[in-house]
Amino acid sequence: MTVSIRDVPQERLIEEAAKKLQAMEEMKPPAWSSFVKTGVSRERPPLQKDWWWTRAASILRKFYSGKDMGVSNLRKVYSGRKRRGHKPEHRYKASGAIIRKILQQLESAGFLKTMKGKGRLITPKGKAFLREAAGAAGKGE
Repeated sequence: MTVSIRDVPQERLIEEAAKKLQAMEEMKPPAWSSFVKTGVSRERPPLQKDWWWTRAASILRKFYSGKDMGVSNLRKVYSGRKRRGHKPEHRYKASGAIIRKILQQLESAGFLKTMKGKGRLITPKGKAFLREAAGAAGKGE
């Protein structure tokens, strides 16, 4: 019996996909990734050592849903609230450079492709990768 991506808890799917992405040569984080914040709303860089691959797996899962996604939409998805002292909180978008670099890496790995006029779409190789990760995550239950 095959396990569907929607049958597996999303946290477990993203963890498993991140482990598989970590082993890939195309998905190496840039040198600046250990110093950079993920958005204006954050005070410090992420504490997890594997945050780059976790974000990449999460972005790939977003494309599986079939919605048109671009850097701007993904910046909104990963946005956060910033505390501004006694002033009201505001919502700030996530870093576009991180998302853009991850999208480029996913394209070079063959999981996404750019279509003229449609933006980026997930490829059959990307869908198969997520199905494989879902199968591995489903066995761990």
